[in-house]
Amino acid sequence: MQQSKEQRVHKVFEKISDNYDKMNSVISFQQHIKWRKDTMNRMKVKPGSKALDVCCGTGDWTIALAEAVGPSGEVVGLDFSKNMLKVGQEKVNHLGLNQVKLIHGNAMELPFPDQSFDYVTIGFGLRNVPDYLQVLKEMNRVLKPGGVAVCLETSQPTLIGYRQLFYFYFHYIMPLFGKLFAKSYNEYSWLHESAKDFPGMRELARMFETAGFKNVFYRPYSGGAAAVHFGYKN
Repeated sequence: MQQSKEQRVHKVFEKISDNYDKMNSVISFQQHIKWRKDTMNRMKVKPGSKALDVCCGTGDWTIALAEAVGPSGEVVGLDFSKNMLKVGQEKVNHLGLNQVKLIHGNAMELPFPDQSFDYVTIGFGLRNVPDYLQVLKEMNRVLKPGGVAVCLETSQPTLIGYRQLFYFYFHYIMPLFGKLFAKSYNEYSWLHESAKDFPGMRELARMFETAGFKNVFYRPYSGGAAAVHFGYKN
């Protein structure tokens, strides 16, 4: 019986959780840290505010948000992989971030009332959900009016030559790194598939608008290997 995308993704992340942080740095040549830092600078998170990090994984962006909102703020990290959350919880405990709560849940049906958060983020997680638009609609629903949703994700480079190199890397080299560093060739082959099929920047911006966001804008990173999208709720 063929697995659903949701089942397959869950299996992947349950397996690679222990090596996920190390592999992120290997795969992106540590660029993901720079991309997230630039994104946070652009967000200008207000101390004391409330943020939700969807598909939080091992919690790196959740922790960055917690440091930005400070002890008087509140950050919730949500993920459907308990193994990823376990790694994240160890980091949160180590840093003593009492303003962080990590919960097990589904991005397709966020377990929060309407208009609960000032910021909602999703980092390298949207490509792994069964329905991109449904998740964006849920992010919009739980945002307060005036709040912002931010998606940092792999994208589709448009430059001829670089685009082909990008796909070659994702298809052949990245799974090899997965095998060498994490003994997980098949799992990192899956990550190639999810990145290959993900919408380009303009298409994702249109999805943000369809989900109800206003003043949508995006910025490419590393020649379009990744991009950040911002959408505001009126």
